[in-house]
Amino acid sequence: MSSSPERIRTLTDNQPPGSQDGRKRFTPDDPFGDLFSGEIATQADANGGNPRRSGGTRRRESAAVRQGKRSLLVILVLVVVVAVSAAVVWFGFGSQLRSLFGGGASSADFEGTGNGTQTAFTIESGDTGTSIGERLAEVGIVKTSGAFVHEVLAQPEDPVFIPGSYGMQEEMSAESALASLLDPENRQESTVVIPEGTALQDVYALIEGGIGIPVADLEAAAIPANFGLPAEATTLEGFLFPATYSFDPGVDATTVLKTLVDRMFQSLDEHGVAPEARWDTVRLASLIQKEAGLREDYYKVSRVFLNRLDMGMLLQSDATVAYGTGNTHRVSTSDAERADAANAYNTYVHPGMVTGPISNPGDIAIDAAVNPADGPWVYFVTWNLDTGETIFSETFEEHEVAVAKWLAWMDEHPEYG
Repeated sequence: MSSSPERIRTLTDNQPPGSQDGRKRFTPDDPFGDLFSGEIATQADANGGNPRRSGGTRRRESAAVRQGKRSLLVILVLVVVVAVSAAVVWFGFGSQLRSLFGGGASSADFEGTGNGTQTAFTIESGDTGTSIGERLAEVGIVKTSGAFVHEVLAQPEDPVFIPGSYGMQEEMSAESALASLLDPENRQESTVVIPEGTALQDVYALIEGGIGIPVADLEAAAIPANFGLPAEATTLEGFLFPATYSFDPGVDATTVLKTLVDRMFQSLDEHGVAPEARWDTVRLASLIQKEAGLREDYYKVSRVFLNRLDMGMLLQSDATVAYGTGNTHRVSTSDAERADAANAYNTYVHPGMVTGPISNPGDIAIDAAVNPADGPWVYFVTWNLDTGETIFSETFEEHEVAVAKWLAWMDEHPEYG
């Protein structure tokens, strides 16, 4: 059987069958030998090597050799294609790639911890390493976003970026910038602590002292309708939840007030207070917050006020009278103050629930307003102002005994007079 024509090479008259013809043969040690030097001759056929018997001596390549040549050619073609493509990309987009990944003739990163020019950088909620790097480069804190992203990816664990404002410098190395953003001590924030039962004007003063926003700015921003307060509200009193808050530098008055109001709405929602019941609940809770001594008594105080309302009795709360006089730091009042009908908050004179909240209540006072204790009490008096101990009474006679005990204690403690 003869080999196919395209795979046959005819020997010359001067070259005997089986001659090497000066060509390299394909061997396992040199697979490229004949790839670039021509076809590979095979042994003469079994007819003794006479070229006239078969129209010329033909040599056949083995199947393995032919397959090896084809595979090598394919690989070489692929290598050339990839190389050419890479060259096109590099020469066409090299500058952008060098900027992104920190290559190029000029350094893509600053050195050191900065040039001494202080600045602030804010991480927003939802920021990623890429978005942070882009903004850092835009404001000149790092040289390229790629250098910062490279530093982020080089960390053994994924960095956790906490939203907030951080003290930085211009022209920081990517390493220094990342370290500054991951340092909790470097996070810049202003803190304000609002105790339970603090009245509105005192809250404003605390915000001004803690954050630096002037009281006048807070008052100008405090439009109840803008914060979703009940229609009855004429101020934000009662709806600024008492807690500890931290704010980034430069925060404005509206943002601060909205944060406190939203936190109050959250508490009311958690206690199952419907939006239409917020006004009544906050008024009662603010009263409980100012009048109750011990926390376990909040629920009894709540019941006393509700019992009195149900029975058509005056609330007779000294805390409401004091609030109406503009004094938000005491509960006791004088006979003249309790008789002053011009005071709209005087519950010794005006029947029903107090006209508006008198403080900003916390969670326990709100819970007590929603879940009052069961009991027949209609009187109470906190007889020991040091400990907050309170006596609850069902009759006026019992109450008079409790008041006498309180007066005796007051005589012994004139500093409370």
